[in-house]
Amino acid sequence: MVRKDGLKTPWIKVLKWRKVQERMKFSATKERFRLVPIAIGVLLMVTSCMSPGPIKPPVAFSANTYERDTEFDRSWQNVSNGSFWAGDRMTGSPSVIINLAEQRAYLFKGRDLAGVSHISSGREGHDTLKGSFKIIEKDSSHKSSLFGNYVDARGVVVQKDVDTSKDPMPMGAFFEGASMPNFMRIVNGIGMHEGFLPGYAASHGCIRMPRQMAEAFFRTVSLGTPVRIE
Repeated sequence: MVRKDGLKTPWIKVLKWRKVQERMKFSATKERFRLVPIAIGVLLMVTSCMSPGPIKPPVAFSANTYERDTEFDRSWQNVSNGSFWAGDRMTGSPSVIINLAEQRAYLFKGRDLAGVSHISSGREGHDTLKGSFKIIEKDSSHKSSLFGNYVDARGVVVQKDVDTSKDPMPMGAFFEGASMPNFMRIVNGIGMHEGFLPGYAASHGCIRMPRQMAEAFFRTVSLGTPVRIE
């Protein structure tokens, strides 16, 4: 390397100068890469401010495709067995979707999801009917006229879990219908009501719910409320 005055620069100085230049280039490149995530963060902040917010599912959606939105869930109350209810502060006409595969019931007010309840539907041989129906009866202290127990005069169970259409009544016994609090009849003898949930389909065709959810659904629906079972 030749200097302006015509003299040669010692090689050791040339090497040092080249190292200095390489470090300067590396520092500049490093600085540019450091600024990239900052720029991306600013862009995401601007985009989020322009977002219209979470989209709530319409009444006609399929329940098995629903995923709860965290923003929408902030006001929800955990009731029991993973069930949720937020409908008391909401307005709109109620409607219900019952998903047998998921073993869940979804209640809407207008287009907004107001509650989700775990259920136990009809077991094999007593399958819950699928289709579109309406609430045709409400009875807060309903008792089954078909399923229950045979008891003696003292009220002691002689034969439990009977079907009066199939099981003959023993001599001197009486039929005691199964208790179905907060009964909401949907079609024939099938309805939603408070009952035991073993974690799988186990009823004679009805849709059992935890007590709190049966109460919430019962006070929200009315005669004529649409119900879809899928």
